[in-house]
Amino acid sequence: MSRSVLILGAASGMARAIARSFAAEGHAIRLAARDPERLKDDRDDLVTRYGVEVTLHPFDALDLASHAGFVAGLPDLPEVVVCAVGTMGTQEENAADPEAGAMVMRANFEGPASILGHLANAMEARGSGTIVGISSVAGERGRASNYVYGSAKAGFTAFLSGLRNRLAKKGVHVVTVLPGFVNTAMTEGLDLPARLTAEPEEVGAAVLKAVTSRRNVVYVRPIWRIVMAVIRAIPEPVFKKTSL
Repeated sequence: MSRSVLILGAASGMARAIARSFAAEGHAIRLAARDPERLKDDRDDLVTRYGVEVTLHPFDALDLASHAGFVAGLPDLPEVVVCAVGTMGTQEENAADPEAGAMVMRANFEGPASILGHLANAMEARGSGTIVGISSVAGERGRASNYVYGSAKAGFTAFLSGLRNRLAKKGVHVVTVLPGFVNTAMTEGLDLPARLTAEPEEVGAAVLKAVTSRRNVVYVRPIWRIVMAVIRAIPEPVFKKTSL
């Protein structure tokens, strides 16, 4: 039987592309989202196109108390889990409304860390598995334009790094994916530079390659590694005068 791949937050364009990449390799796919009914067409397309088993599962990243039961209720413990959970909102909304900001932090850090913690423990007990967390370059330095979202992603990146270190000798590998800008509904309406903006299919291919080659940290478009190195190197007195 082929390995199963669990996609958390499976309703996004990026998550759908990741699911297609793994289904094309013959893996059974578990699609998890708050409203799995929305994923029926995706399930049918994957089954028809690739002939793989696809199952749908209700999952709420913010309902931490449900996470243990969610893992226990899966058809099997997946060999690969990809966490694409997250929301951004706008910095203006997140700064003006503390509750909105807290929800963004919970959706991008607390919820993903909780569910991956449960899955990590189960994979460690089994002695195998790969965990993929979709984080963000926004977490590499706090910027005025998106520091609420960025701070949550910074926490998630640190969590993935620590988890990778903890599980390195336990047969479980952890991959951190930093997509940069991606042409999805989350970025719709934004004026994004073409050279820095990936298509969802690029993310899907990058995640599949990272899993098979056991990469640790992946920038979907390598130019982001240079861009963020420059941004991190700007001295704080100078950085405060920028409009990044």
